[in-house]
Amino acid sequence: MNHRSLSEVRGELVAGQFTVSDLTRFYLNRIHDLAHLNAFCEVFQETALAKAAEVDEKRKNGTAGRLAGLVIGIKDNICYKGHKVSASSRILANFESQYSATVVERLLKEDAVIIGRLNCDEFAMGSSNEKSVHGPVLNPVDETRVPGGSSGGSAAAVKANLCHATLGSDTGGSIRQPAAFCGTVGIKPTYGRVSRWGLLAYGSSFDQIGPITRCVEDAAEIMEVISGADGRDATASERVVGSMLPDSAKAGHTIAFLPDLLNNPSVSEAVRAAYAKAIDFYRVNGYTLREETFDFFDYLVPTYYVLSTAEASSNLSRYDGIRYGRRSPNAVDLDSAYKKSRSEGFGREVKNRIMLGTFVLSAGFYDAYYGKAQRVRRVITEAMNSLLEANDFLLLPTTPDTAFRFGENSDDPIKMYLQDIFTVQANITGHPAISVPFGTDEKNMPIGMQLVAPYFKEDALFSAASALEKAAI
Repeated sequence: MNHRSLSEVRGELVAGQFTVSDLTRFYLNRIHDLAHLNAFCEVFQETALAKAAEVDEKRKNGTAGRLAGLVIGIKDNICYKGHKVSASSRILANFESQYSATVVERLLKEDAVIIGRLNCDEFAMGSSNEKSVHGPVLNPVDETRVPGGSSGGSAAAVKANLCHATLGSDTGGSIRQPAAFCGTVGIKPTYGRVSRWGLLAYGSSFDQIGPITRCVEDAAEIMEVISGADGRDATASERVVGSMLPDSAKAGHTIAFLPDLLNNPSVSEAVRAAYAKAIDFYRVNGYTLREETFDFFDYLVPTYYVLSTAEASSNLSRYDGIRYGRRSPNAVDLDSAYKKSRSEGFGREVKNRIMLGTFVLSAGFYDAYYGKAQRVRRVITEAMNSLLEANDFLLLPTTPDTAFRFGENSDDPIKMYLQDIFTVQANITGHPAISVPFGTDEKNMPIGMQLVAPYFKEDALFSAASALEKAAI
């Protein structure tokens, strides 16, 4: 049962080749057989099978939702009532969610089966999935290499056929980068398109939930379900959610590309060759290709890390060992409870980012760092808006190279942070962006190509991405 699309699943369900319960049991067995990949933190076997049986009964009665037949995993920072959620951190070990995220409610309402929670970098802080309390996730394409992060478990699970699709979260590229490393489709929606209610926050002005799938069509359909206004999230847009399914009639748009990247030595030769091939594909298939420049790449990663760590410092202050979460057994008074619970509960990368964020928000440094980064963010956003007013899309590689080996960048945080150089742009500005598999390198590792679109143009984005996807198959 290795279906490329949800429409294939539906067709075989209608033909009576299997039931949703059969499909769920298949995935449960496969998760067990490939447990060494470490993609799942926990499998929701009991509730998944119960939901699958319910969906089968609804199908008999003709009342099943539009996602009947979809077996999906959720990243371990998305709440599901009555199930554990930990952000792959020791500080939230054994914490059980008291409510479900809006995206979870919407999936269940349309009869998706949620099969488990997926491993990730602790509190979504990482680009390799090496920063999880559960240990690293292995890339199914080459188990000696990272799957990307922070949604590494989400991308690996889809690639390894442990479930049909997953949800991840994207703060600086955490959906698109692992999607590129594992050879799957991943989208970061427009900021506000999808409710963040029930997502454990890292950087509140950057975070967005989105799907990782085998094909663009499935990503579009899941996006239609999880998008839309939510009274519990003031940042969720009230724009009407229309059809996002790919439409070949929407071809012929103008696509901007950056010729400087074709000769940039910091981008691998294989990625540059794939970028040139993607440009040529769009050019010969009715799109207008336009050379553009973007002069702010050197400022993207510094701006992102100043602002996101400041927000992390604030958001993660709630994990204090007093109200909920892990409390240190070594605490003897209130002061030591705070200090020991946090120092023992958080991993090194999270503590590094909290300290950096606290520093840039501190008296005497606030204007020099946080205030200046906010002003740079505005300049970058205005530049992107201008570029996307003149063009329908911006075409970029998703990552400067393909998946690297475990430990290869562990001692060089700057090199690790630069893995996000082509993805943080859309998070800083809030634009939607999608990564699509587009070839492999000399090591047979997947390469991802990325399209960025104007705000709330996910429908056009899916159509353009679908065209590229078909060229790569």
